[in-house]
Amino acid sequence: MTLLLVCAALAYIITVYFLTNPLGHTRRFMWRRFVNWFPLGMTYSFLYMGRYNLSVAAVALGTLMDKKTFGLVTGSGLTTYAVGLLFVGPLVDRLGGKRGMLIGAIGSSIFNFAMAIAVYMKLNGTLDVSMGAALAVLYSLNMLCQSFGAVSTIKVKSYWFHVRERGTFGAIFGTLISMGVYFAFDWGRAIADAVKLEQPETPTFARTVLNNLFALDGRTVPALWLIFVIPAAIMLVWALIDVIVLKDTPDQAGFDPLDTHDASSDEMAGDPTRKDGYFQLIWRVLSNPIILMIGVIELTSGVLRDGILSWYLLFAKETGLGVETITVNWGFWGAVTGIAGGFAAGWISDRFFHSRRAPSAAMMQVIMFATTGTMILCLMLVPIDATAASAGAAPGSFTAWLINARPVIIGVCAVTTMMAVIGVHSIMSGTATADFGGKRAAATATGIADAFSKLGGALQAFALGFLATRDWSYWPMFLFPFTILGLVFAIRMWTLLPNATRRYLAEVEAKKLAERQAKQGM
Repeated sequence: MTLLLVCAALAYIITVYFLTNPLGHTRRFMWRRFVNWFPLGMTYSFLYMGRYNLSVAAVALGTLMDKKTFGLVTGSGLTTYAVGLLFVGPLVDRLGGKRGMLIGAIGSSIFNFAMAIAVYMKLNGTLDVSMGAALAVLYSLNMLCQSFGAVSTIKVKSYWFHVRERGTFGAIFGTLISMGVYFAFDWGRAIADAVKLEQPETPTFARTVLNNLFALDGRTVPALWLIFVIPAAIMLVWALIDVIVLKDTPDQAGFDPLDTHDASSDEMAGDPTRKDGYFQLIWRVLSNPIILMIGVIELTSGVLRDGILSWYLLFAKETGLGVETITVNWGFWGAVTGIAGGFAAGWISDRFFHSRRAPSAAMMQVIMFATTGTMILCLMLVPIDATAASAGAAPGSFTAWLINARPVIIGVCAVTTMMAVIGVHSIMSGTATADFGGKRAAATATGIADAFSKLGGALQAFALGFLATRDWSYWPMFLFPFTILGLVFAIRMWTLLPNATRRYLAEVEAKKLAERQAKQGM
């Protein structure tokens, strides 16, 4: 059922894509662009599965991976991702998005297979080194390859989507991220449940399929390495499809080049053949104060996104304050709310703010401010392990109500935070970076912003690995200040647009005014 609902949401976004055509592209162009972005996007979604499958494995491995080890492994990977983007962004700007995505998908597949081998050896008692150390190295290499994913997606998008259409693509980008969350957590959990030694009398569909493929019956240890093997194999399939159908630019697919009226439009007018070197490209992006402001907002989104995605299931497992409907379908809720957040942020930007991205981000930060603040209150007003009886709460009192309602409130706040943070990430990293970096430097600008995001993710991984071990109340308290920081910088960016975009919008308004005057004069 959840798969059908996620597919229905994806179908809705695809329908919106075809119905949203403000520039009047031909039907042939719209279809070819769809054939371009859909396989690219699905590859990116399964890259997410090959990233967050570690969170699923951490829950399934239990005592073999404690919170400190999990924080160390994820923190190492996210730090590698962030540092790698300083080189990956300029590299993709020179190689093109297609080659970048192939490097990312194939490389991530290889290292997911390697992590599967490490887990297999650990479970069978043949791993001579610490599994935490082995996974920290392999996951870091996986994340280095993963860093090619987002920048390659945005690089291709920057050539195929005009600034007036990029809010729509922000919704698409948020949908792709959300699908990846669904694949990682719900498909990953289905795999983890299917390979456990203890099975129900009636095997699940996943168990039946995996048993036929991998002969699970009769094993003495659970085949948890399949959590890494399956996304690795799927990524290779999508990489092959990308080789066949993906084109970096419209002219490679037989269309005229598209003037996207982003920051590169002015550069193209000056010297359309110019190619910056690595240091020129990095300096041009790092010296742009707007890109740096986007980076700060992305740092806060990295803290909030990974702070919720990676830790809620562990919180629910250890405190007993989870809601089964949410924990069992964590990926589904991440997908549905993420799609809603990405779509809302993109639609609001294009519909109400003339393609300004910061207002949408600010609205999402306000939502996260409210949800994390509510979580803090829920965990601070009464002890985490308190029951109505132990707290001496009278029946019908506010304290008794809060203790009973707390799991639902925290669960709803968690999924609502995911909605808002994916809205921020899709509109800033997925859209604003391409606007202000321009298609020539789209990968580098996205890489810088995404590096900030992953630094935020690494910060929360190391910090929460330490804080959550002491008291889970520190979890939302750590996240809360970053909602304020993100809101401050989103407000500072509220009115900003690239000069080429501003001129384009002025020309459109002038044309509309002339048409109205002509009609009145008839």
